[in-house]
Amino acid sequence: MPARKGKGKEAMSDWMSQLPPELHTVALYDLTLPGSHDSMSYDLDINSSIIEPDGLRRFSKIYCVRKIVRKWAITQEATITKQLDAGVRYLDLRIARKPNDTDPTRLYFYHGLYTRTDVETVLKDIKDWAEGHPKEIVILSLSNFKGFDKKNEKQLHTHLLNFIKTLFGAKLVYTWEKPTLKGCWDQGRNVIVSYDYRAHKHNDIWKKINYYYGNSMDPAIIEAKLCQVLEKERPVQHFFVCGLNLTLPHDARILKYVLRMCDNLVNVIQRSLPKLLRWVKQQSCKTPMNIVASDLVTRNNFVSTIVELNSKKAKA
Repeated sequence: MPARKGKGKEAMSDWMSQLPPELHTVALYDLTLPGSHDSMSYDLDINSSIIEPDGLRRFSKIYCVRKIVRKWAITQEATITKQLDAGVRYLDLRIARKPNDTDPTRLYFYHGLYTRTDVETVLKDIKDWAEGHPKEIVILSLSNFKGFDKKNEKQLHTHLLNFIKTLFGAKLVYTWEKPTLKGCWDQGRNVIVSYDYRAHKHNDIWKKINYYYGNSMDPAIIEAKLCQVLEKERPVQHFFVCGLNLTLPHDARILKYVLRMCDNLVNVIQRSLPKLLRWVKQQSCKTPMNIVASDLVTRNNFVSTIVELNSKKAKA
């Protein structure tokens, strides 16, 4: 299809603008969009304290424990800008505040450990990218807020929401609209922000986007659980995510994985991702998919495989 023209990742940096004209008026939640799971995990700081799992937080001062956590928490290799260049259009951004930070409103991302780069810096990079690619619609999902104590929760959410609204301004897509490529292009709006905090009341900040995943390290279990969602629970007229990501156990079974001295999560993902992508192609013939999120989004032709699923909609 048109989005495959060109060579390599460069061909995917503007794939939305290259879709067939008949898809320009299709709702974005009826297209199939590639997304990244735990998008900032490439930036984890080995020198930060452990934020999860809870059982390991008391071992934060032990370097080898932090090293193990980091090895099994990294799900992405490419920077946010490179993920967007590669064609990713949904970013999974999990937010945390570091305890005792001297800046009362500074926030970071996390997955096991905190990131080195703060939230505002990354959002500015995304804004710059969106301005340079006005026909590419970027969906940001901000969720899983950690360290937002009752005494500072409202202040932190208010500060972050105001920063987002000021930063993206007229680029934000309104929540009352049924977003299509053409509609976004005509209005010059190409950023959708989903924010998982019910207390906010902003007509340009979207509600939580449901993220469905298998909660397992076994691809077969992941496929079975996602099949159930797609066939019975799939939201209508709203975005939703099928997460292909593997999930480590939250109990003692985790030791089966993290004690493998010559293995890490990236290697496990690499072994399972081709099988999961084959399932996606087969399942897409049976049930509609919207956002498909994965780890290691720049490997295994993940993005081009997901984008190619839109060709079926163009022919329908």
